Amino acid sequence: MSKRILLLPGDGIGQEIIAEARKVLDWAQANGAELTIDEGLIGGTAYDETGTPLPEATITAAKSADAVLLGAVGGVKWESLDYAVRPERGLLGIRKALDLYCNLRPAVVYPQLADASTLKPEVVSGIDMMVVRELSSGIYFGEPKGVETLADGRKKGYNTLVYHTDEIERVARSAFEIAMKRSKKVCSVDKANVLESTELWRDVVTALRDAEYPQIELSHMYVDNAAMQLIRNPKQFDVMVTTNMFGDILSDAASMLTGSIGMLPSASLGEKYALYEPIHGSAPDIAGKGVANPLATILSASMMFRYSLDLGAIADKIDAAVNSVLDQDLRTADIMQAGKTEVGTAAMGDAVIKALG
Repeated sequence: MSKRILLLPGDGIGQEIIAEARKVLDWAQANGAELTIDEGLIGGTAYDETGTPLPEATITAAKSADAVLLGAVGGVKWESLDYAVRPERGLLGIRKALDLYCNLRPAVVYPQLADASTLKPEVVSGIDMMVVRELSSGIYFGEPKGVETLADGRKKGYNTLVYHTDEIERVARSAFEIAMKRSKKVCSVDKANVLESTELWRDVVTALRDAEYPQIELSHMYVDNAAMQLIRNPKQFDVMVTTNMFGDILSDAASMLTGSIGMLPSASLGEKYALYEPIHGSAPDIAGKGVANPLATILSASMMFRYSLDLGAIADKIDAAVNSVLDQDLRTADIMQAGKTEVGTAAMGDAVIKALG
């Protein structure tokens, strides 16, 4: 039975990196995978065509797809727009519309790139961790929120950090299930010493572990300490689970351990739907120059084949192909190392296809 994939290139380099991922999908089709591939609009590009960063047609198409593969949204062009219709609202909106509550962000240091990190190779070599980020609640979605003008003319901006027990339980359960297939070790990150909502987070995570996952070694860490420990001793972590905002920040920090944010894929999962995307943004400063790293997007496609399409053998081949091009000393600008060969976006995508055979 054919699997339906919705591509959402979005803005900036999203257009370029999705084009390279499309080469991989075309290769999979040519090698027996039954795929139906559609494209849709999101972000600033969607606003330009429809007046909204998330058209209803995109939501409908996403809900009829087996998986969504997204590029990136945003750019200087749209920064002057009203907050409600900025490109980023499209990304938050589709996550909410599909109830994508669990974001998986692996941070793996490829041996070939150990010296591409700004940290010492001995600090980062061998890193293989998973950040599990709650994605559909927390401060990004909590009410009330807004900006208002006070009687004395001053303005007040406010956002509300809200979590319910069930929202915490479901993402913690995802983290525990992942850990059961890894080292059975989970670090839950919060700010329970000053935020009551994350004190609840800590209590719920602990209660779930005690009731259902006694095999799991659970630790707790305040987010400021976690940020420091990621730099000081990153290999102490295996699975990290945390709130929406903390996960957003910490996973980007973890990306730099690997040498470049351009190497990290992600999966956003819900009960019914799934969306895959690189963790980086639209990089408007390099958009259109053909220099963006497509590997995070290609690796996101690999995660899609593995988690949503039940085509693990194809995912294994894609992962091996990425390793192969790194072994060939091919590098985009963001992961360039002395003595290696610098290539552009399309050339890197072509190299992956050649390695796939």
